[in-house]
Amino acid sequence: MDKFRMVFQFLQSNQESFMSGICGIMALASAQLYSAFDFNCPCLPRYNLAYGLGVLLVPPLILFLLGFVLNNNVSMLTEEWRRPQGQRRKDAAVLRYMFCSVAQRAMIAPAVWVSVTLLDGKCITCAFCTALPMEALGNASHRSLSQGEMKRVLARIPCKEIYDGQELVASEVAIRYLRCISQALGWCFVLLMTTLAFLVRSLRPCFTQTVFLKSRYWSHYIDIERKLFDETCAEHAKSFAKVCIQQFFQSMSKDLVATHCHPPRKAPTDAGEASEKLLGITDWGTMNTALKSWHRCKPPLHLHPTAPHSSNGWAGEWQPPTQPHTQPPAPQREAAVYYSGV
Repeated sequence: MDKFRMVFQFLQSNQESFMSGICGIMALASAQLYSAFDFNCPCLPRYNLAYGLGVLLVPPLILFLLGFVLNNNVSMLTEEWRRPQGQRRKDAAVLRYMFCSVAQRAMIAPAVWVSVTLLDGKCITCAFCTALPMEALGNASHRSLSQGEMKRVLARIPCKEIYDGQELVASEVAIRYLRCISQALGWCFVLLMTTLAFLVRSLRPCFTQTVFLKSRYWSHYIDIERKLFDETCAEHAKSFAKVCIQQFFQSMSKDLVATHCHPPRKAPTDAGEASEKLLGITDWGTMNTALKSWHRCKPPLHLHPTAPHSSNGWAGEWQPPTQPHTQPPAPQREAAVYYSGV
C-alpha cells in the first residue's frame, strides 16, 4: 500500500510530465488502432461519403474528448470558470491559458489519427469516388449509362472484387488518383499542425511575454492551491474522525466503568495533536459553512499577516481590514505603480 501511495504522490508532483506521457501513449494507441481497424467501404452511392468521412472525423472527436476526460486540469478549469466572483476576480487570460494548455495535449491523438488516415487514403477513396472527373480519367464518350447508374459503378471502385465498369474508368487509375489527393492533404495537414505547434510553443511567448508569464504563474497557483486545499481537507477530515472516534470510545469506557463491566483505560496521547489540526472547526455545520465560503468567496490574493480571520470570508461576507494602511515609501510606491501597470 505504501508503494502505491508513493507512486500516486510521484504522479501528483510530476503531473505535467505524466500528462505529456499519457498524450504520447494515446497518440501511439490511435495509430495502432487505425492499423488494426478493418476498413470496409460499403460501395454504395448514398453511404460511401458518410462512411468515409465518419471514419476520418468521428474517431478524432472521440480521442479529443477522451484527452479532455483524462486531463485533471479540466475540472480545475471548469471550477475556476463557473465559480462566483467573490473576493477574487476571474482573469480571462488565465482561463484562456489553461484551456489552451489542455486543448494542446488533447489534440495530439486526433492529429495522429487524421494524419495516418489521410496518408493511407482509403477514407478519401471511399468518400469521393463518385465525384471523379470523368472527362480526365474515364471514357467520356460512353453514353449508355444514366447518371444514377454511373454513380453506382463509380461507387464500386474501392471494391475491386465487385467492380464491373472497366469500360467506363480503370479502377487502378481512379484509386491512385484519389490516393494521391488524400496523401497530399495528409502531408499538408501534418505541415499545418507542425507549424501551429511551432508558433504556439516558440513565437507566442515572444509577443506577449508579460501576459504569458502572468497567466502561467496564476495557472500554477490555482493548481497548487487546489492540491493544498484538498490535502488540508483530507488532513482535517482524518483528525476530525480520529477525535470523534476517541470521544466515542472514551464515553463508552465511562459507561463501562459506571456499570462495573470493564476497567478504565488511559486516554490516547495523540488526541491533542489531532485537535490542533482541526484549526478551530469542530462541528458539522461549521465545516459545511467553510467549504461553502471557499467556493463562493475564495480568500483575496493579498496577504495581511495582522488581519483578522473574518477578512477571509469564513464567517460570512468579507469585511475590510480595520487597521489603517500606512503609505509606503516613495521607491516602493513607484515600484508598485510600475508592476500594477504591467
